[in-house]
Amino acid sequence: MKAVVTVVGKDKSGIIARVTEFLANKGANVEDISQTVLQNYFAMIMLVETGSVQIGEFRKGAEELGKSIGVDISIQHEDVFSAMHRI
Repeated sequence: MKAVVTVVGKDKSGIIARVTEFLANKGANVEDISQTVLQNYFAMIMLVETGSVQIGEFRKGAEELGKSIGVDISIQHEDVFSAMHRI
């Protein structure tokens, strides 16, 4: 199953490392990634293959990680993300 992961918050060192480490530890594979820094704000979006792990399991851990590093992390199933952003 594929999921879209978004990360937004104040820029600081190690955000990408911590988020990708979390995903790797869950067995996810990052298929595509885009990130930017707008003044002092960090924004990243990733498309990940989750394997057999359910989205809910990713969400709980991602919320905890986000709080610990001071960013907001959102994980949505690819189909839900696509439906929400269809014009």
